[in-house]
Amino acid sequence: MSKNKKQKINIVYSTNPDFKFDFEEGEELVTLQPNQQKLYLSLDKKQRAGKAVTLIEGFVGTENDLKELGKMLKTKCGVGGSVKDNEILIQGDFRQKIQEILVNQGYKVVRKGG
Repeated sequence: MSKNKKQKINIVYSTNPDFKFDFEEGEELVTLQPNQQKLYLSLDKKQRAGKAVTLIEGFVGTENDLKELGKMLKTKCGVGGSVKDNEILIQGDFRQKIQEILVNQGYKVVRKGG
């Protein structure tokens, strides 16, 4: 785990030359198996200049596994996208195609919205 400034606990400055910062130890997430995951699929246009994106939420696991899933979906759809805030954003309306891909991978998929 990287140790950056945000993880330092309660100390701003010390004059002690032997002082060592205490760091928060966060829980390391374990990626659940696809058949234990319940992903939510929706179309989002809010604050995107009218452009539609397919939004996948609800992934439980490590950041690397989420990025890997996002990369696989972007590749299969042939479009761009990103992984932010524990969500996968795929440019365009690919809800049907992404649902088929995720179900074939073993994920439980629930469509939100219309």
